[in-house]
Order: sequence, then structure tokens, then C-alpha cells
Amino acid sequence: MLRRPKILAALAAVALPISVIGVSSGGPPAAAASPGPSTQAAASAFEAASQKYGVPESVLLAVSYAETRWDDHAGKPSTSGGYGLMHLTSVDPGELEERSGGTEVAKADSLRTLEKASTLTGLEPVALRNDPAANIAGGAALLADYQRSLKLPVGADTSAADWYGAVGSYSGASDQAGASAFADDVYAILARGAARTTNTGQQIVMPAVKVTPAKSQLARTGLRAATKAAAATECPAQLDCESLPAPYSQYGPGAGDYGNHDLANRPKTGKIDYIVIHDTEGGWQGTLNLIQDPTYVSWHYTMRSSDGHIWQHVDTKNVAWHAGNWYVNMHSIGIEHEGFAAQGATWYTEALYRNSARLVRYLAQKNNIPLDRAHIIGHDQVSGTIPSTVAGMHWDPGPYWDWEHYFDLLGAPIYGHNIFPVRVGSIVTVKPGFSDNVQVVTGCNPDGTCAPQGTNFVYLRQAPDDAAPLVKDLGNRPNGADSTTQVSDIGARAAAGSKYVVAERSGDWVAVWYLGAKGWFKNPASAPDAFAKPGLVVKPKAGKASVPVYGRAYPEQAAYPAGIPYQTVTPLQYTIGAGQAYPVGDANIETDYYRAVTFAGEPPTDHVQVLGTDRYYQIWFGHRMVYVRAADVDLKPAF
Repeated sequence: MLRRPKILAALAAVALPISVIGVSSGGPPAAAASPGPSTQAAASAFEAASQKYGVPESVLLAVSYAETRWDDHAGKPSTSGGYGLMHLTSVDPGELEERSGGTEVAKADSLRTLEKASTLTGLEPVALRNDPAANIAGGAALLADYQRSLKLPVGADTSAADWYGAVGSYSGASDQAGASAFADDVYAILARGAARTTNTGQQIVMPAVKVTPAKSQLARTGLRAATKAAAATECPAQLDCESLPAPYSQYGPGAGDYGNHDLANRPKTGKIDYIVIHDTEGGWQGTLNLIQDPTYVSWHYTMRSSDGHIWQHVDTKNVAWHAGNWYVNMHSIGIEHEGFAAQGATWYTEALYRNSARLVRYLAQKNNIPLDRAHIIGHDQVSGTIPSTVAGMHWDPGPYWDWEHYFDLLGAPIYGHNIFPVRVGSIVTVKPGFSDNVQVVTGCNPDGTCAPQGTNFVYLRQAPDDAAPLVKDLGNRPNGADSTTQVSDIGARAAAGSKYVVAERSGDWVAVWYLGAKGWFKNPASAPDAFAKPGLVVKPKAGKASVPVYGRAYPEQAAYPAGIPYQTVTPLQYTIGAGQAYPVGDANIETDYYRAVTFAGEPPTDHVQVLGTDRYYQIWFGHRMVYVRAADVDLKPAF
């Protein structure tokens, strides 16, 4: 989430049978032996469209999953104007350009696939928008039309391997890299199969279909090859990233009047430990305007919502100003995703998730960053540096970012298995699901409401009771008031992938240590939201009534050479009490401070990494990550 103190942003295989099982809202799946009418309709819609338009059913279903994960948003479009399970688009190019800041965003013909599907099927646009069966038929007709345009055979019994070019065309991408990335996603889904409970409460299971796709078909599409700009970026080969450098320049007479990032030589001047996920709180063109302002802040990459297109602004060896915490800036890469946290589901498109995951996998491998929720973090997990900055820290990407799906795409699922008992002293990982985890959230709209939708967290309460108040967060509310359901209030939220230590159990309720106190959430064995895992915890050393926590891991005073002022290490307003325990996110972080306060040439000769010997651990503490001195705590395995 960008800071805007003075500037506002512009805004050979045959189809296998599909299993669809009806489920009640928030409850367990109904018996598969007696599906309801809507279940039968959903199952037959893919089969009927496959037979009528000559598309392998497996291809049709995999394309739908890649576009929408089989979700139907009741006639409402995505940010890129896509409707229904097949994401049929209907948008005026000028309108979409206006939303995105006046820049051409895509080929005009790719923006009106709904109208094209209407012509191909004879179905009215209103039906294609609102009726799932019509929408699926429209998507099948489009795929068949793309297949014919490539002079390739059509038929429900054709091999899924022979539809690669048509699937790439279906993406609407303007280049071969984008089309190939989408088609690769679809065939990866085919290869592993898929299963999901949709937002309409149906559990869809698609068996795996392993084929070797005919990738050479992509040359028949006429789409442009990768640009030279892509070669200048730090991106995986299948993403046609653009370079749009952020300015490193002096804008005033003083040595400190410069922007909008700092030159460095990471990892030699500091390890890269984190990738921070942000949202822009504005349209992508306005965001690109801001990154070119030397008086503003910076981040490494921007991603567009409609198609997941990526721009790189700052070399990853350099330090961008994006997290609101200099220690985290020193050790992180920041990625801005076009969207608004309070409207996340409409902006966080499948294309955005998939390309973001590709980029993060690439960056994590390049920099040896673990693919877990202690290192691939939201901006909302970044702590304030001192007590006075805690309340002003950001809360993006918000409650509607699907962390579980994102980590599935990263190839590092947030798993949950009932292997270890959830008992006092054990570490639990929160995994509440997403589409069927509809928590009460308020304050998204002018009338104070938020549309009911999937969320990525569970609330923590002060007692094992649904009516009990939410836990307190003294950093966010120094007056001692309870946390709230406001969309921006993270004070009582345990997000997917986060870890806590069990403090107490009472029936179906579990209490965990959270911000120095107990926070309760319901975790029935029949439908658990958290699962026990082994791991390390920190506990106050014997004899200590409490120990402080910190927002940064700066060196001790003796580590600073002459000429570099000591950076005071100030405890936050929270403490860890005797008898409490918190999971360790990373026990091997650097204790350091990168001194970079003046404009410098490249390589910078007056920028210095000060390394300390006072060790810290990164720990899970409340919704955010903090640091604790190793000298204050014992590091132990969890029970």
C-alpha cells in the first residue's frame, strides 16, 4: 500500500468425468450419492458445452479454473470486465483505459469476448453474464473458434494436448509470453487435477489429465515475441516484464535531498530475507506516475490487475523505500499489486495471483528466501519501528488476499493435517480456508458495510465465547479499546499461514498467545481452522517477569564506527510475559544497519553496512512479525 502524504494516485487424452458435490453454506459436503438440482446442472453444463462445441471437457474445465477457479460472481464483472466461470470480457477499451489512467491496456478484440461468444452461440449477452450454463457454453464456443482459426481439429474427443494454441489465444494476451504463461497454467492444472469448493457452495473435483501439449502451436497465433525490455529485467523468462526505472536523483541542494531509493549491493550489503506483498490503493497508471517522482517513495515491481503484467522499477540489489520500516526495507523486495484492499476480491484476479507467484518463486530461488509466511509477507505484517509508529503502519493487502491459494501457486502449500494433537504448548498454523470463510468485516463502503465474501483470517476473542469482545491491541489502540471488525483493523486477526503457541483449550475453543495475552478462536475437530506442527519457540529466560520485543534488529552501540551515529534500539509497547511462548519465524537474521542517508554515485562509497553481534530472532507476535533479543529468551522445540 503506497503512502500518499501529498500526492493522490490516479486512480492424447479424452475428457474425464467431473465430480460436483453440493455443500451447504459453511458446513461439510453433502452426500455425493444424492446431488441436488443445481449440482446436476453444473456437472452437465461442462459436458453439454464440450459436446456441442467440440472442446475436450478437461480443457474447458481447466481453462475455467485458471480464469476464475470456478467461481461465479452473480453477474458482476472483475476489474478487467470478465463475467462468469469462463471470464467472458465485455468492456469498452476507452473505459478500461480511463480506469487504468489513460494508457492502452490490451488489444480491443480481446476486451469483448462476451460479445464474440454471443455471436458464436446466438445467446444474449445478458444470459452470458448471468447464467453459468450459458457462460460455459460461450467459453467453449470461443475455444473452438480459436482452434479453427489455427486450422486445428475440433471435437470433444480430440486430445487435450492439441489445444495449446487455442488456450493461449483465450488468455487475451497481446504477446506470446503472456499467452504461453496462461496456457502453461492451464496444462499444469490439467496435469495435477483440481478440487475446490466454489463461492456458490459446490465442491468440484477434476481428475488429472497428463499430456504433452503442442507448444509449437503458439507460433500460429501471430502474437508478438518477447520485447527487448524484458531482457533488461529481473523476471522469469515466461513473463514479458517491462523496465520502468525509478529515478535515483538529487532534487535539492542538500546531500539528503534525493530519491527515491538507495543504491546498495545486496546481498553483500545485507541479505534479502523477505518479499513484501503490497496493494497500490490506486490504478496502475497513477502508480507508475508516482514511481517516477524522485520526491516520492519506491518499490521494486508493479503488477497490473487485469492481466498480471509486470514492471520493474528498482534493481533488487538496491534498497527501495516501501515498507515503512528501514530494517525491513534493507532486507526485502517490495511488489505492488494494482488494487484496493477493501475491494480485494474484484482486483486480485487469477492472472495477478499467478504472475505474482511466478515472480516470487523466481526471486525467492535467486535470493535463497524460504517460501513460507514468515518470509513472503504482507505489508500488514511489517511492524512499526518504535511505539509511536505502530498505529500508522499499513494493513494491505487486506482480508481479501487469498494467501492459501497464493501459496498453492508458489508450490509451498499452507498445509494442515491432523497428525499432531493441538494441545497446550504446541505450535498451530492457521488455515481457515478462503471462499467458505466469510467473516464479518465492516467499513468497506460509504454505508459502513462490506459485501459478504471469503476472507483470509479468523478473529481472536478475549474469552471462549462467540459473544466475547475481540482481543486488544495496545499498539493500534493505546487507549485500551477492543479491536473491531473494521476492514483496516488487523488487531484481532490471525491470518492464513500465521503461527501461534497454544496457551489453553476449552471444548472446541483454543487460546493462543497473542500480543502478550490470550486470544481465543473456535477450532472444532470436525472443521478445524488451525493445525499443529513442530517448530521452535522462544520463552523468557528463567527469572524474567517479561521481556521486550522490537520492530527492528539493529546492532549494539559498540558496533558503530566513528562517524556513524548509534541507532537507538527502542522496545515496542508490547512484552512477552513469563510462561508465554511465541513461534520463531527465523533464527538466523542479520543484526545490522545500512547507513545510506546521502546521494551517492554508483557504486556508493559512503554507504556502509554496520554489523552487530547482539543476536535477534524474528517471531510471530500478533498479526505482525517482530524481533526479540536472543539474550532475553530461551530457544526451545515446541511440545
